[in-house]
Amino acid sequence: MKPALVFDWNGTLLDDADVLLQTTNIILGRFDRAAIDMQTFRDRFDVPLSVFYRSLGLSEGDIETIDSDSSAIFHDVYEPLANKAALRDGARCILETARQHDISSIIVSNHIADPVRAQLQRHGINDCVAEVLAFESRATQFKSMSKGERLRRYIQAYDLTPGSIFIVGDMPVEMDIARDLGLISIAIMGGCVSESRLKLAQPDYLVEDHHMLLPILQDRGLLGTS
Repeated sequence: MKPALVFDWNGTLLDDADVLLQTTNIILGRFDRAAIDMQTFRDRFDVPLSVFYRSLGLSEGDIETIDSDSSAIFHDVYEPLANKAALRDGARCILETARQHDISSIIVSNHIADPVRAQLQRHGINDCVAEVLAFESRATQFKSMSKGERLRRYIQAYDLTPGSIFIVGDMPVEMDIARDLGLISIAIMGGCVSESRLKLAQPDYLVEDHHMLLPILQDRGLLGTS
């Protein structure tokens, strides 16, 4: 059974919660809505983004405007800011450690594949990631295959054993995917949703940063003993 680590991207490997908050507030400002703080963001953030915007009081017309032109409003604001975002604490270490121990690292994301790959290149970790499973373009974002379905097909295609796969994410959706596919779930705090929401999602493990993944993998016999 070859083990694998599956990582969400935004808020999990990339430390972009502040960037997403900035992007949200710029969008709210364009529709004459009040800015929100990080706590409100983490209490309400959800995907698809239309669900999140609706929870912030934007009208259906506002959301249609945001979604038009292949979501240009969001991406044109977000991407330049994200290009300055760092990796989460310990992310590089866990990816490099996994590679050294022949553990595949896979990204499954609701973002768009090419910008994720560009960020992997920018951070010099592209060689640590076996595959990026994400949307093909702005036009298909949240409209084609879900991240859970992409991962299910990948597992089948490569004949991976679900019980040897860990999925690490900062939102309840990754915990739902783990339950659906029989994976081991690890929720990481400090991303796009609050600690209380992550606890309600009932992950197998709850960690503060990627450094805390190392003892989990060691306990599971994947990295040897310290």
